[in-house]
Formats: sequence, structure tokens, C-alpha cells
Amino acid sequence: MKSRNWYYKQLKRKPVQITRHSIQAIFLLFLLYVGLRFYQFYMHFESLGAKPYVPRPSAVEGFLPISALVSFHVWSSGGGFDKIHPAGLVLFTFIVGSGFLFRKSFCSWFCPIGTVSEWTGMLGKKIFKRNFDIPTWLAWILSSLKYLLLLVFLSMVVFNMDLYSAKAFLVDPYNKVSDVKMLLFFVNIGGFALKFIIVMFILSLFFKNFWCRFLCPYGALIGLGSIFRITKIHRNEDTCTNCEMCTKVCPSRIKVSKKITVNSPDCTACMQCVEACPIKDTLNMTVVNKKVNKWFIPVAFIVLFFLVVGFAKLTGHWDTIIKYNEWKQLIQNVNDIGH
Repeated sequence: MKSRNWYYKQLKRKPVQITRHSIQAIFLLFLLYVGLRFYQFYMHFESLGAKPYVPRPSAVEGFLPISALVSFHVWSSGGGFDKIHPAGLVLFTFIVGSGFLFRKSFCSWFCPIGTVSEWTGMLGKKIFKRNFDIPTWLAWILSSLKYLLLLVFLSMVVFNMDLYSAKAFLVDPYNKVSDVKMLLFFVNIGGFALKFIIVMFILSLFFKNFWCRFLCPYGALIGLGSIFRITKIHRNEDTCTNCEMCTKVCPSRIKVSKKITVNSPDCTACMQCVEACPIKDTLNMTVVNKKVNKWFIPVAFIVLFFLVVGFAKLTGHWDTIIKYNEWKQLIQNVNDIGH
């Protein structure tokens, strides 16, 4: 009964956050289900047909950002829409494009890594009774790392890969089986990769959203859309009491209480600061400088996401053209591909 009463109190006080955490959990469970189905798909071919065939879930392509970046480069250069990993291109284009209007809503509402990172920070707060702050000068240096990583990927794919090479990469067996390579990487994870994940987990216990704030190049790319300042948080100085509750709850550690408008590319539109503010209409989300309801950005983002995915499925831009027999050949020789 106590837990139920607590839940209802939280739902009344912070309805957006309760909804956000619920959607994070649902989406994380869905992606785990996608991973399981993809593993069953792989095992059918690995076992030479001894295990039942499970159709490959196209959503797994959302975990192939490099392939999607190459296919976006080809598509935007007039080279045609990728038919090998079309769902990856659809998701990449929407997620990066969404940053212009919805800021980094993907990071705070859907991203599984963002969810795990945030929940790890919440666990750390329960253990240590607080989340620790990184000195401002060090945070500024660390923040540049994700942009350096982004620049490396953009240099490799956009600046140094011509259209012919990019198109050749898309039809190369390595790209075709890159999702299986990714699966095997996590199934057989060890060495440096496992140590890196453990280090990220420990750092996230102390410093909330460490990976997202300092190292994620995908999040850095999404955040670039915010430089146009179409959407932002506005603080009313006249009614602000300087309680700093908004700054305390910000997962990106943005000093909201010191700003008139939050234009930072690190803002994830999670709405935590808006809901934490004790004074009505002191913090508001704005679109083209017009105040909108706190539900507008998340609801519009989620609705548009499903509309885009639905449209891609209806128009044949979601499922790969690779058929059963080609998958059979690729997967049974996956260890030799790329060597």
C-alpha cells in the first residue's frame, strides 16, 4: 500500500518523469526482445537448420550507426536509398533529424544506453546518497571528447569516402553481415571491451550519465540540431527564486538556474527541470519562442517516431532485400568475412 501511495504521489508531482521512466523500461524490454529474436535467427543458420527459423527483426539495424552513416552519405549524395539495411537508415535519419525540433529527446526517452546510464546514476545516488560533480574545467575538456570521436567518424565516412567507395561498402559482405558481427561481439565479449564497459559502469555510479555527457558521438551528432535554437527551455527571471532545483536534477548537469534560455546541445528535453521547478511558469519549454505545454515535445517526438517507422514499412523502406539463402551463406561464413 505504501509503495502504491508513493507511486500516485510521484505521478501527481512528476507525471512526465514517471511516464518517461515507464517508456524507457518498455523500450528497453522491447530491444531485449529484438535481441533475443535476432539471436534465434542467427542460431537457426549456425545450427545448420537444426533450430527453428525466426524471422530477422529489422529493428536490430538501429544498432548499426556507422553503416547508417555511410548509407545516409550515399542517399544524400543521390546514390539511392540503402536496400541492405534500410531500417538503419530510416532510424538514423529520423533520430539525427529529430534533434532540430526535439533536441536530444531520443537520448532521454528511447536510447537503451542512455536508459542504463541514467539508471546506473540513480543507483549510485542510492548507494552514496548523492551524484558527484566533475570540476567545471575538467568537464569542459571531457565534453570535447565526444565531438572529437564524432569528427573521426565523419572524416572517415563523409569527408574521406567518395560516393563510389561508399556504395561499394554497402553491398560488401562485411556490411551485409555487420549486424551478426555486432551480435557475436556482445555474445563473446571480453578483453578490452568488457573492461571498458565495467569502467563506464563504475564511473556512471559516481558521475551521472558519464558516457552520454562525455563520450557518445551519436548523442553529439543529435545535439548539433539544437544550435538552431528552435526549441529551448526558458527561465523567467522575475518569478525565479534561485532555489537551483532545476540545476540539481538536470542529468546533463547544465546550470539551468544561471541561464535565461537553455541552448546547450547537451539538453535532452527530459523535462526534469520544468517539473522540479516549484514556481508555476518559471521554467517552460518553448518552440520558436512560443511557450508550449510540457508534454508537447515528448508526445510529438514519440508520435512522429511511430509515424515514420509505419510509413517506412508501408512503402517498403524497412526490410532488407537479403533473402534466406544469402543469409545462410553469409552467416555460415561469418568468421571468414572481413579477415
